[in-house]
Amino acid sequence: MVSAYEHTKDELAVLLTDEPRYRVDQVWQGLWVENQPIDAITTIPKALRARLGAEFPTGLEVVNDVQSDHGSTRKWVFRLHDGSTIETVLMSYEDRVTVCVSSQAGCAMGCTFCATGQAGFTRHLTTGEVLEQVMFAARVAAPRRLSNVVFMGMGEPLANYNVTVNAVKRLHEYRGLSARHLTVSTVGVAPAIERLAREGMPLTLAVSLHAANDETRNELVPLNRRYPLARLREACEFWMTTTSRRLSFEWALIDGVNDTDQAIDELARYAYELRAHVNLIPLNPTPGFLVKGSTPERVRQFRDGLEAQGINVTVRNTRGRSIDAACGQLANVTNAKRRSIPVRSS
Repeated sequence: MVSAYEHTKDELAVLLTDEPRYRVDQVWQGLWVENQPIDAITTIPKALRARLGAEFPTGLEVVNDVQSDHGSTRKWVFRLHDGSTIETVLMSYEDRVTVCVSSQAGCAMGCTFCATGQAGFTRHLTTGEVLEQVMFAARVAAPRRLSNVVFMGMGEPLANYNVTVNAVKRLHEYRGLSARHLTVSTVGVAPAIERLAREGMPLTLAVSLHAANDETRNELVPLNRRYPLARLREACEFWMTTTSRRLSFEWALIDGVNDTDQAIDELARYAYELRAHVNLIPLNPTPGFLVKGSTPERVRQFRDGLEAQGINVTVRNTRGRSIDAACGQLANVTNAKRRSIPVRSS
């Protein structure tokens, strides 16, 4: 099944060669500027709406819709045309509205503390399936403007490279979102980081680091065995020199694992050389990872230890934990019930 958002304007014009040219403009305006579902684009005839609706049926079926944080965090479970499910999270703040989108159904990276990683990989999403998450969330957020898109939901965005880049470019060019308000997360696919740097887009790169020695990171992030920290540093240096954009390191604090004084020193050395910003994330509970997150006091001590060594650091305000919408918690949920094997976010 193909989404209308798969097509460029020229490709849409080819599909509508039997219509006046201005119909293409009207459809495009309705889809991208006004963000209307096809059946709500009232500037085109009803017959054309019906035709396009049959050609491009909605690719996302809502099977679960839950809220937390007094309604400021909302998570949807979407069923795709083949029965695969993904999750999308909308977060409203005073100064911005952000949607966290999935790039894959499941994830093959196998990060041990992440619910999606514990469940395994189903398939890549298409460009249209990624964009439909954004446009759906934008309609729900209205009249507030959806200002930020983060590729931190289910899956490794750089493992689905072409789709991620196509989605980013179209959100920037067709939807008018600032590239600086588009964030791509990765667990460290080093060659893809370098490839992304060459794309010339001033987006934000967030690297899920979680450990700054290879032994610990091998356990937490299995991809580190393929691209160890030295190789990842090369890719991060290439990103900085090529894009002139600062990157950030995500660090989920796990009690007794990566919240030690030694971990502070290791992270400080690694981040300082790269002038990276560090986002500390108190570990969120997942069913398959039987350790606990660091205490609030240890989180503060870890932050203070990094700041004392000159690192720019932020403690992320956890949103959506009660509905399994926080970092690392996105799981395959249908009809408000977990499946026996859960699934990830970032």
